[in-house]
Amino acid sequence: MTLFRKIAQPPLIAHVVHRLAVGGLENGVVNLINLIPCSRYRHAIICLTSFTDYRLRIQKDIPIHALGKKEGQDFGLYVNLFRLLRRLRPAVVHTRNLATLEMQIPAWMAGVPIRIHGEHGRDTHDLDNTQRKYKLLRSALRPLIHHYVVVSRDLQDYLAKDVGVLPTKMTRIVNGVDTSVYHPNGSLAELPTGFREPGIVVVGTVGRMELVKDQLTLARAFIRLAGKDSTIRQRIRLVLIGEGQLRKQLTLELARAGLSEQSWIPGTRNDIPELLRSMDIFVLPSLAEGLSNTILEAMATGLPVVATDVGGNRELVKDGVTGSVVPRSDAAQMAFAIQKYVEDAELRTMHGKAARLCVETRFNIEAMVRRYLAVYDAALVGLKGRSAVMTE
Repeated sequence: MTLFRKIAQPPLIAHVVHRLAVGGLENGVVNLINLIPCSRYRHAIICLTSFTDYRLRIQKDIPIHALGKKEGQDFGLYVNLFRLLRRLRPAVVHTRNLATLEMQIPAWMAGVPIRIHGEHGRDTHDLDNTQRKYKLLRSALRPLIHHYVVVSRDLQDYLAKDVGVLPTKMTRIVNGVDTSVYHPNGSLAELPTGFREPGIVVVGTVGRMELVKDQLTLARAFIRLAGKDSTIRQRIRLVLIGEGQLRKQLTLELARAGLSEQSWIPGTRNDIPELLRSMDIFVLPSLAEGLSNTILEAMATGLPVVATDVGGNRELVKDGVTGSVVPRSDAAQMAFAIQKYVEDAELRTMHGKAARLCVETRFNIEAMVRRYLAVYDAALVGLKGRSAVMTE
């Protein structure tokens, strides 16, 4: 008889992402890892490509693996992931979005007992979820996936109607926001000279500067608004937070319009709560979304939100109550919606307060974590049930 028994460790969840960098999906993964009790689950992150300093937001000592995926189809990636999963032996693999969906194959081959896939938004190459090859891919891999997590009704309907996923195999979990971090009262960010003067209205957004986020439409709406009359032009300022391929073009278009001094494009920042508190209006101009974390963060900060009518944005922004919903790629309608808030401080305050209340009652982060835990727990219970049946 041994003097010591091996202490069972909590089950390991391997979170598979394309790249760990600034982004709404990645923010959700980090929040989940930080808030799930260590006594319940352990975690590992597997990046198909690489990771950045964004990993420093993780408050636990967890392994992060970068597989260095090559451009295009990289068949060696399947082998590398298979070997890594055989070594880690996770109880759960949780892939996210189309970019990691095919990794369900090596997870199945490696014998990972529970395989979950999350849909957090539409792919850049398939903004309307209409491309047949992606539907066929999702349908082909559907038998390998035990359960799906979706963040919006829009994605839930797509999986049910176009991919054939049974309702019993899906759970909709809306994103949550930490209202102790994102709130109206607190320190402000340091903005350029002239951005804090009385009567100035700061319009801002936060996000990767990629085509799908479409900050160009916001810049063009700002240019259109500034050109309406000299009074509005003197009052408004634009803050564009983020980094990516659109940054150079955004800078050029605003410069051509003579608005360089009234716009600020500082790149990636680590003081997002302070920056949001320094804004008066938040705009999300995306061409596609799942359920936007940045909208929730802005709402929690007490900002009225102007958002495009894509993905789950209407689930978050109640038009005429917490903000305005406008067609995507429509600079004229976006400018009109922003102008209403520029000219009416009482409306900004009223919709901002309603937005904060909405987040507090419907989108708190604790509820999100409880729902994810329920999905993982139910999957483990189901696994034990299947094992019991097989041994009878």
